[in-house]
Amino acid sequence: MPKSFQQKMKILYLMRVFAEKTDEAHPMSVKDLIAYLENFGIHAERKTIYDDIETLRVFGMDIMNRRERPSGFYLASREFEVAELKLLVDAVQSSRFLTTGKSRQLIQKLESLTSIYQAKDLQRQVIVQNRVKNTNENIYYNIDEIHRAISQNRQISFQYTEWTVSKERQLKKGGARYQISPWQMIWQDENYYLIGIDEKSGIVKHYRVDKMLKIVMEKDSRNGEELFERFDSARFAAGTFGMFGGREENISLEFENHLVGVMIDRFGQDIMVMAKDNEYSVTRVQVNVSTQFYGWLAALGSSVRLLSPENVRKEYRDFLKKALENYEG
Repeated sequence: MPKSFQQKMKILYLMRVFAEKTDEAHPMSVKDLIAYLENFGIHAERKTIYDDIETLRVFGMDIMNRRERPSGFYLASREFEVAELKLLVDAVQSSRFLTTGKSRQLIQKLESLTSIYQAKDLQRQVIVQNRVKNTNENIYYNIDEIHRAISQNRQISFQYTEWTVSKERQLKKGGARYQISPWQMIWQDENYYLIGIDEKSGIVKHYRVDKMLKIVMEKDSRNGEELFERFDSARFAAGTFGMFGGREENISLEFENHLVGVMIDRFGQDIMVMAKDNEYSVTRVQVNVSTQFYGWLAALGSSVRLLSPENVRKEYRDFLKKALENYEG
């Protein structure tokens, strides 16, 4: 192997060893670095190692020289701090829409962004028991395909699935394909959803990405540009409980003042809160009325009262009565 080629490889191997095998607690001496290079058949002298380290510093690598024991050179800073990686690893591990296999793959890639020693801390962090994970391995690629269609202004078609009581997935509508103009992706209730125009009905609908199969990007351009120019996805997500569809209604809620945080968490900081007295306040919000909404309301008990409209009040009373029937007698 020509000497000039060895020298080019030498600095690349040094970049890798600093990134993978050094941190503040695990520096490498010049002697260690020379021995490491020998493993690849590259001979180096002390002076050239110092010159290469200086070159890497000029290039932008934050290589420090630790004087106290253990002494040696190490990479002091990286693109991601360990605390940031721990945050990302926990997000990946706890995300229900990612399968266990895909979570492991992503975590391994995150581990490669720090030293092998700090990566062990990340591995210890991810031992989390009984977290529900998705079983659809294709979701990762579904998301990519949807974003590709959005960027190219194209419609998509897909099959949609649902669970049976025997815990098996089955195709909805007998396997008929849904054709949608995709516009936005939102993260809600630990799931990814696609929001778009259903080409058959012409109305805005949402679909869980992990329930979609065999996505195909169609030749037709998307419809609904004018609608989505003014579409508020944050309001849509806040008012759609459990992402269950329903008719839109403007409702008034009276609630005990200690629940103001619950209202803001649910509907956002922009809601108007009007004080009724020292104990109660009132807000007016837009929601998609559904059994999920009524369930959320029931969970808050007597601390919240639905004031209007009257047709929604009646539906809520009927919902509560029907639930109580299961406990009569």
